[in-house]
Amino acid sequence: QIHMPIGAIASIGHRLSGVLLAASVPFGVALLDRSLQDEQGFAEVAGLLGHDAFKAAILLVVWALAHHVLAGVRHLLSDFRIGSPLRAARRSAWLVNFGGVALTLAAAAVLL
Repeated sequence: QIHMPIGAIASIGHRLSGVLLAASVPFGVALLDRSLQDEQGFAEVAGLLGHDAFKAAILLVVWALAHHVLAGVRHLLSDFRIGSPLRAARRSAWLVNFGGVALTLAAAAVLL
């Protein structure tokens, strides 16, 4: 049976979160543009916050940002040979995966 190491899961999550962040930028810019056009545009964008699907999308982007930043710091530190031994690398991978989820849950508590 093939078992995927926790470091691989963190690395795949880093790539996935980067793609998600890049894909979400045009939508964020469009929403910002619409909200700054006039009062009606601001009300439309503010009204989106009431929809559960929009809240879920925001939480997905929050997870992507949290995971991507944490995994990026992990990779940067490993470039300097900090946390490179197997035990430390596994621990930091768990920290990245749980940290991204924990930050998303904290954002959910504020958003919901």
